Amino acid sequence: MSEENETLRWPTNLDHAAIVARLVQVRTLATEAGLADLAARFADVETMPAGLIGARVIAALTWIQEKTEYPAITQQLAMVAMNLKNLK
Repeated sequence: MSEENETLRWPTNLDHAAIVARLVQVRTLATEAGLADLAARFADVETMPAGLIGARVIAALTWIQEKTEYPAITQQLAMVAMNLKNLK
C-alpha cells in the first residue's frame, strides 16, 4: 500500500493512548533523523498532560511542515493534530 493511499484513510478517532503511541513514533523518527530538538519536545509524552501534548504537537507541526525532507514525521504529526480533540 502506498503512503498516498494511507492518507485517504487517516483515523480521526484516535484515543489518548493511540495519540501517545504515534508521538513516541515521532520521537523515534526525529531521533533517527538527527532532530534532537524535535525529539526532546516529546521526551516524556507518556506522562504529559493533554494540554501540553496539544501545544507541543501544534508547535512541532508548525516547525516541520515546510521541511519536505521529513515526510514521515510530518504525516504522523498531522494525523495526531487531527485527533487532538480526542485527548482527555
